[in-house]
Amino acid sequence: MRRNNIDITMVIIILVLAASSLRSGAFSDPKEWLLDKILLIPAVIIGLSFHEFGHAAVAYRLGDGTPKAQGRVTLNPLAHIDWMGLAALFFCGFGWGKPVQINPYNFKHRRRDEFLVALAGVVMNLLTAVVFAVIAHFLMGVIPNTTMGEGIWTMIMYIIQINLVLMIFNLIPCPPLDGFNILAEIFGFGNTETYWRIYQYGNWILVAIIIFGITDRIIGPCVSFLFNFLWQNIIF
Repeated sequence: MRRNNIDITMVIIILVLAASSLRSGAFSDPKEWLLDKILLIPAVIIGLSFHEFGHAAVAYRLGDGTPKAQGRVTLNPLAHIDWMGLAALFFCGFGWGKPVQINPYNFKHRRRDEFLVALAGVVMNLLTAVVFAVIAHFLMGVIPNTTMGEGIWTMIMYIIQINLVLMIFNLIPCPPLDGFNILAEIFGFGNTETYWRIYQYGNWILVAIIIFGITDRIIGPCVSFLFNFLWQNIIF
């Protein structure tokens, strides 16, 4: 997810989902909850950092030096982490990194290149999930059946799952998600008044689809399908 600033709508989403977690009893066992969140940390950091790095690296490769000048063509998490977005993914299951700023006038083929930059983040998440599925394949049967071994295995599974969540979530065609930018470039309205007219209401649209559970109905089945595919064809 790429954002220009911290918007009140994002705070509303976080508060609503946090309240929902409290009502569902997610914090009924604080010790188990804390341990689970500690094991989740590497997945969250890797998922967000690799996603934003994908945007930055492709934009730089296509001729825009803006991400390089701003220190974004790196896998260093500190260059990409938005702390509110990190907290949102940590506690609510979705999140965002610092937006990668680009200057589309530096691209030789603006429409094509903006499409590739928008697509790069989700492709990076997919590749990361596949790579860690391969790692899991080679580690299966090697990791000792101990508390530490179970912790390592859980972290790897979380890395796969979080990257799939970020990929599917960002493909939802709603501004400010990457899916909307991808759709805009495919249909050629990425630099039009229509684009910006829709974009200005994007966060409120996103609030609505999250609160009414539309994202859950999209993300859950898609992530389950992809995770099972990786499990059956790569990991197992």
